[in-house]
Amino acid sequence: MRPLITLWLAVPLAAAAGLAMDLASPELSWWPLAFVSVIVALATTVGRSIGGALLVGLVFGVTFYSLHLDWVGEFLGPVPRIALVGLQSMIFGIGAIPIALAYKWTSRLRRGAVLHVIVVPVLIGVLWVGREITLGSWPYGGFPWARLGMTQVEGPFPEVASWVGVTGLSLVIATISASVVQWLRMGLRFLPATAPAVLLLVGLTVIPQFPTTDAGAFRVGWVQGNGPSGYFDDRSPGELLSAQVDATEPLLDRKTDLLVWPEGSAEFDPFRDERAGAVLDEIVTRSGSPLLGNAATTRGAETFNTSFVWTQDSLDPQIHDKVNPVPFGEYVPDRWFYEQLAPDLVGLIQREYTPGTNAPVVTVGKTAIGLAICFDVIFDGVIRAGAERDVGLFVFQTNNADFRGSDENLQQLAFARMRAIQTGKSVVNVSTVGTSQVIAPDGSILATAGVDEVAAEITDVPLRTGTAPGIFVDQWTAPGIVILGIGAIVGLAIHSRRRSTRLAHLYDDPTRKVEQ
Repeated sequence: MRPLITLWLAVPLAAAAGLAMDLASPELSWWPLAFVSVIVALATTVGRSIGGALLVGLVFGVTFYSLHLDWVGEFLGPVPRIALVGLQSMIFGIGAIPIALAYKWTSRLRRGAVLHVIVVPVLIGVLWVGREITLGSWPYGGFPWARLGMTQVEGPFPEVASWVGVTGLSLVIATISASVVQWLRMGLRFLPATAPAVLLLVGLTVIPQFPTTDAGAFRVGWVQGNGPSGYFDDRSPGELLSAQVDATEPLLDRKTDLLVWPEGSAEFDPFRDERAGAVLDEIVTRSGSPLLGNAATTRGAETFNTSFVWTQDSLDPQIHDKVNPVPFGEYVPDRWFYEQLAPDLVGLIQREYTPGTNAPVVTVGKTAIGLAICFDVIFDGVIRAGAERDVGLFVFQTNNADFRGSDENLQQLAFARMRAIQTGKSVVNVSTVGTSQVIAPDGSILATAGVDEVAAEITDVPLRTGTAPGIFVDQWTAPGIVILGIGAIVGLAIHSRRRSTRLAHLYDDPTRKVEQ
């Protein structure tokens, strides 16, 4: 099978596709470019050898991830950024190989409209998303940050995620794009090849968000303290807590159902530090409301990133520990190994958070609240654990101080908005330094506080009962896609091998006619 695009042109086009995917993501969020990016990337892969597919995949990956994850270097310098971009790009490049093989092997099958118009685009979509799932789950729990479905938060059909999940939305986008590539391969005059793309696009635009039921409102006072909360910020002990208390002052005489502080803003472990506990006691006494705070806490020899509900009687507080501490940020996996490679850099990371095992749910009055701490928002399982308990709303506490001046907080906000749409629940996303937002169940913004500003607001947050199926569907579609992709490639490989063997036998026997 001949390549659709010569290699000398495919390489710069793969780079352009990587750039387009970054432009489709926040900050710019030019969502149509996600389709363009996938179409061009697939076109550069058609007809490629294993080495050629690896090359164009690497070029796409290096271009995209170096732009999309530029904020990683804000924390510990260029080495972690290079390492993460390199790893993600290598996995992406390797993932281009089965796509190229699928194009090659399916082209040898007997021709038929159903196969080439429907089956091939779906298979290519499965392989694209299978690679996305791999990137989000390996190594060290994965990094599901750059997901195709997440590019559509600003688009006209993010509501589809409430039915099929983010993984399902990624699959639909990849399949539409693969259908366009099939049309190009079969000839622009063969209009039936456009049918799957057209039908899927029409379906995307007409499907409404899954309805959840109105259950009243919950008054939340949320505070963005804008204190010195970065890991390497120059601050004196107590300065961060004082900044958060000062920012909260305007809300203390106003009635709320809950006060919310962002990740780490309590500064000290209030269960061990009496002075910090006394400060929180005063806050909840003056406000008459419980406080959802967060701090690093210690239990025995283990340290956790902990959210807690602080009340006037906190003898048995509700707590939730972050489920997925960030590798090389909140702990160093295989520290003994990496200390041999970069001892000075690894030595800067002194904290070693233990993964939490308690449920990401707290209850205030009669209202159950789902939680996610910082990057936990990108992990489907954390959100699903709250949705399984039919929480009335979600609260996401985060600290973006280490990534000031980058797109990181906007990329994270895109996840928060998609989680609201995907579950049909409101989201209160509170950051130490911005951007903080209160997001309605349909993804619209109810309140916001910009970057590097002090903010304290009260928002009547809509409550919902019932949960959209999208967050539950993901737990089945992800493994199903991986199994289907592996099974299809193995099946095609066996068929191709048998075909080659059969043809070899036919050519060896001059008395038999070779089947075409």
